[in-house]
Amino acid sequence: MKNQPQNQSRRDFLKASTALGAFTILPSSGLFGNNAVSPNEKINLAVIGCGNQGNNDRRSLLGSGHCNVVALCDVDMEGGHTYQARYQHGLAPAPAGKENEVYPHKAKGYTDFRVMFDEMADEIDAVLVATPDHSHFAAAMLAMSLGKHVFVEKPLAHTFGQCERLIKMAAKNPNLVTQMGNQGFSGANYFQFKAWSEAGVIKDITRITAHMNRRRRWHGWGTTVANYPEDPMPEDLAWEVWHATVPTNRPFSKRLHPQEWRSWYDFGCGAFGDWGPHILDTCHHFLKLGMPTAIRALGFEGINASGLVYPQASTIQFAFPERGPGLPACDVTWYDGTGNKPKLEGEYTDSGEPEELNTPGKVLYSKDLVFMGASHASPLQIVPRQKFMDMRKSLPRFPQKNSNHYENFLLACKGEEESRSPFGISGPLSQVFNLGILAQQFGSDLEFDPESKQITNNPIAQELLDPAPRKGWEEFYNL
Repeated sequence: MKNQPQNQSRRDFLKASTALGAFTILPSSGLFGNNAVSPNEKINLAVIGCGNQGNNDRRSLLGSGHCNVVALCDVDMEGGHTYQARYQHGLAPAPAGKENEVYPHKAKGYTDFRVMFDEMADEIDAVLVATPDHSHFAAAMLAMSLGKHVFVEKPLAHTFGQCERLIKMAAKNPNLVTQMGNQGFSGANYFQFKAWSEAGVIKDITRITAHMNRRRRWHGWGTTVANYPEDPMPEDLAWEVWHATVPTNRPFSKRLHPQEWRSWYDFGCGAFGDWGPHILDTCHHFLKLGMPTAIRALGFEGINASGLVYPQASTIQFAFPERGPGLPACDVTWYDGTGNKPKLEGEYTDSGEPEELNTPGKVLYSKDLVFMGASHASPLQIVPRQKFMDMRKSLPRFPQKNSNHYENFLLACKGEEESRSPFGISGPLSQVFNLGILAQQFGSDLEFDPESKQITNNPIAQELLDPAPRKGWEEFYNL
């Protein structure tokens, strides 16, 4: 596997052409029109990050029947977590007992996405980016600059500024299909929320509680960390590439790779980035919440004294201003941490007593109705149940048979549907969580101006909205 980009590359040509304002590079599928391939053809897909969630995404995209995987890229192409993807695409021997299995999707393998694009950009129509949060941005920006459709796992990017650049890049290239991996946004919750909002059933929401109280990877050890730990470096791990645009290289540690990176402010987005897009996505979109004017740090448990790791529990409140008729000012209060659970108020429970909320989800309080729902695609319920029973015959119906999130993306690439979570929708959602993370990190309230997109009461937090990349990775900020 090659680990270093070529000195003269397609990317160099792109930068020079962009500076002259004279050239736009399209994928091979652009010949069909609007960057869409023929409905009878399959999308040629490159996978950047092919272990764990990336492997799940790869299988789901392949399972739709609408794509071929032509390239696999992962900084740890010898790691156990990437093995299934590698052997199913001809890059590793099959495991014992599966030698006779046939996988027709042969792919080329890389450890550096820059090299992958240098060598085979013309063979790629679309890209899946399923790397750790901190490295979404560079891979997605380069793919889009080369005219590739992109599916990026949630959250969209690690910082507010990175999200902003991805939103703008997508807006400048409307023929490119973009999708974020909040998979429930193509499920029942999406279509129900849409139908009920349009019919005026969901309106006048003044407060929302959102809660994710499952154990996180940093729980139990995050408070004791004083420095970055260090373990022996595995062979063939492209550790410099793993860091991508993060300003400071850290030593290799099993607390970072392959799955612990989400625990650290430098690399992950904590519980917000992991679960927020699966809980608050429909609320943010259909209630047109936009950007908050204040982010309130209401409480924390188990804060890491060195400021490296996320707290064991946090309660953060976002204040969204009035947006128009039926869209009054709304406070969204987020709870994470295993013991940090909100309660459904007694007047909305069947028992008449307050009930602790244990399953990840949300409660929406309006002037007339209260709605409760879980995460991902789970539909909302009107509570208490008797209220629902009284209304059930008059509630709008919504379509039950729809393309899932993966098929929706690929059909959009083929010009047959519109993607449901494009960067213009998923980017601002991710930016709300970026702001919440800064409130966690500083442990204090933040004032935010949605017009200028500036934090107005904390200069250091304002700088962290868009920190500069490390040397050698600036190009992705200039595309």
